[in-house]
Amino acid sequence: MINKFKNRVITIIAAASENNVLGKNNSLIWQIPADLIRFKKLTTGHAIIMGRKTFESMGRALPNRRNIIVTRNKNYQAENIEICHSIKEALYLVRNDSQPFIIGGGEIYSQSMDLADIIELTRVHSQFDGDTFFPQISDNKWKLIKEQNLDTLTPENLNYSYLTYKKIK
Repeated sequence: MINKFKNRVITIIAAASENNVLGKNNSLIWQIPADLIRFKKLTTGHAIIMGRKTFESMGRALPNRRNIIVTRNKNYQAENIEICHSIKEALYLVRNDSQPFIIGGGEIYSQSMDLADIIELTRVHSQFDGDTFFPQISDNKWKLIKEQNLDTLTPENLNYSYLTYKKIK
């Protein structure tokens, strides 16, 4: 198993709607400032692993984090990032990080579900039309261990919750 390194927790972090939409046209559909603050707080000081499209949608490497891009393109280059060609290669590269984060997109999440230990999911309580989706979370493989419903509305007047899932061993 890829997570054979003791005391390491591989964490998927995402924001998805009730129908598991992550985004459309390579961008987020909603703006949740509090969730971006939470994302920064959780990931700062750790490696973040993402697909090329996710990186390109951000436009730059995120500061105070080790930015790892997974791409099939052997010639891909960008500033302040490291390139890998598989999730397993990326996780090996960051083997000394106590909590590497997988931050998207949809294909990277799908490839990571069997490798991760924790899912930190911001559930946006609405349905959206999109073209990128978060994988279904199986009740047979994951247990909801923490739920925080927020009364704060987004700028678009959306309700959301923070959900933490732990892999059932």
